[in-house]
Amino acid sequence: MRTFRHARLLAAIGAAATALALTACENGSGTRDEGASKTTSPSAAADASKPGPEQSSEQPGQSAGSGQQSAQPSLTGKPAQNGSGSGSGSGTNDDSNAPQDLTICNGSNTETTAQLVPRPLNHMLLTVTNTGSKPCALMYYPVLRFDEMQWVPQAFDDTKPQAVPTLEPGASGYAGVRLSAADGSGTGGDTGRALTVAFQGRTPNSSGGPSATPSLPAKGVYYDSALSVTYWQADVETALN
Repeated sequence: MRTFRHARLLAAIGAAATALALTACENGSGTRDEGASKTTSPSAAADASKPGPEQSSEQPGQSAGSGQQSAQPSLTGKPAQNGSGSGSGSGTNDDSNAPQDLTICNGSNTETTAQLVPRPLNHMLLTVTNTGSKPCALMYYPVLRFDEMQWVPQAFDDTKPQAVPTLEPGASGYAGVRLSAADGSGTGGDTGRALTVAFQGRTPNSSGGPSATPSLPAKGVYYDSALSVTYWQADVETALN
């Protein structure tokens, strides 16, 4: 009888111990798994909300692209668009500082010459001398055309003077001409046999009057896509530098 009771007691104690062990095991492993899930879930959500490398670089790339488009230089030969005197072809001439009654320099009241220079390389100097009896103003920059050329050379924007050169009778004004790229990067090279120099009026791209046709060397003048001009200047050094 005692033996039977001891056996039942031991069996009950063993069952209880097994149940406690199973409960402890389940609680231990299950709690750790849930804890790990809870701690990693916010981090994963935070990482997902951050922009990836492609997302973070997309906007600067787009901005830079639009900036490059706006910074592209014009090849239309229009006057400079920077500074306080930007000519836009709107009919205004606030940047000229030339009195409205001042005569415009052109082919009828000036003499124009074209001379190749040794320095800088591949450059030519235009000289306009007032042959009239009144002062005249050299507006903007010369518009060049070799032979039957169908495009307009661009002007160097950074050569725009603070004031329009005004030529007293007998005085001269100047413009530098880059004929071709010194490093050979120019394209569409050709030899010009005749040159026409057009003068601009008070508004950008307007006619200032008759053109000039200065003579060129007998062998002609070589030019390519790098052909460009300076604004009219009051001295030779500024025109060539």
